[in-house]
Amino acid sequence: MIEKFKIFPEWFARGIVDVFPLAISSQDADEDLSLRFSSSAETENPLRVKFGIDPTGSEIHLGHSILFRKLRAFQDAGHTAVLIIGDFTAKIGDPTGKSKTRVKLSSQEVEENSKTYLEQLGKGKSKDISLLDFETPGRIEVRRNSEWLSSFDMEMVIDLLSKSTVGQMLAKDEFSKRYSSGTSIALHEFLYPILQGYDSVAVEADIELGGVDQKFNVAMGRDIQRHFGQSPQFGVLLPILVGLDGVQKMSKSLGNTVSISEDALSMYSKLEKISDNHVEEYLTLLTNCELKTFPKNLRELQKYMALNVTAQFHGMTAARIAQADAVKIVSGVSDDIEDVPEVSVANITFPVKAFYLISAIGLCTSSSEARRKILGGGVRIDGKKIEDPNLEFIDSKELVGKILQLGKKTFRRISA
Repeated sequence: MIEKFKIFPEWFARGIVDVFPLAISSQDADEDLSLRFSSSAETENPLRVKFGIDPTGSEIHLGHSILFRKLRAFQDAGHTAVLIIGDFTAKIGDPTGKSKTRVKLSSQEVEENSKTYLEQLGKGKSKDISLLDFETPGRIEVRRNSEWLSSFDMEMVIDLLSKSTVGQMLAKDEFSKRYSSGTSIALHEFLYPILQGYDSVAVEADIELGGVDQKFNVAMGRDIQRHFGQSPQFGVLLPILVGLDGVQKMSKSLGNTVSISEDALSMYSKLEKISDNHVEEYLTLLTNCELKTFPKNLRELQKYMALNVTAQFHGMTAARIAQADAVKIVSGVSDDIEDVPEVSVANITFPVKAFYLISAIGLCTSSSEARRKILGGGVRIDGKKIEDPNLEFIDSKELVGKILQLGKKTFRRISA
């Protein structure tokens, strides 16, 4: 825990890297977050904690889950999570981290992704097995920013635009880089941080959560709240999770993610191979494990992390089964492996070549990718490496009951 955050409760301070403003002992509740907490406790009015998501994809991965876990911590402490589905702003696209203008999404794409996100977060499920608490009254509000943004008239847009300058926008790192390099910046992209800032006004946010790359957008919300006469929100920022490659941020486009909806075995197998220097970071950001209880041996620490992160999404029983199954797979023992997702070959016409089989059951997106995986030594059946893409299986009986392994982290038991 960073020293300056020790004035806050441990559930809040764990993992955070920035709180702004942080004018401790200023006697101003708009500048000192500890005073905002105290006021909430005294008046028994929960803080309204905003977190916005633009449903530009369909899958939530562990990198995303860091912020949802912090939002859940606020819920468990008695505060109100205000989850904003950016169905309007998703059509613009957040320029943060992007070197070019995002492709616009259709309303249908946004709505389908929104539904998938909420299901993954636990809507309709017990709070005990969900990232967010959708059960306890008063603990969550789910809002769509089209509720207020779609009715904006030109007068309102002009008023909002007048509160920012081109200089402010070009100070944003991504805009600055694109401007300097001559890469075009569409004018509508300047609207994104302004409209997201207005979301804070619409929901009367006390706190906004974001990644460290979102500071500009979160600060914009604070400025716009002031313009509308509201007490400005505090920004609480968390780190960006490094992906499985140990180098770049976790991102689906980089292929270095762990989805929160992955089966327990695949999740565990990916996590236990995280590089040593990121294991404690994963434990801190993705679990509630006591830091002082961490194993000292690095290999044991990796397994401890993989077990406890997997348990966050599948329960400890399933996580322990996954851990045991991973050991059996490495040892080449497959008969008594308990919890491997099945994949059927019922719709495949035999005889079939290995490369086509892997593509047809959905483990590779194309036959050419399947060929590359096999030639790269990344495909095994019951622990035996498949080296020839054209290896032919005459009958499904040769495969049923066996475990097909793709790379080090994806496993499927073949069924009829």
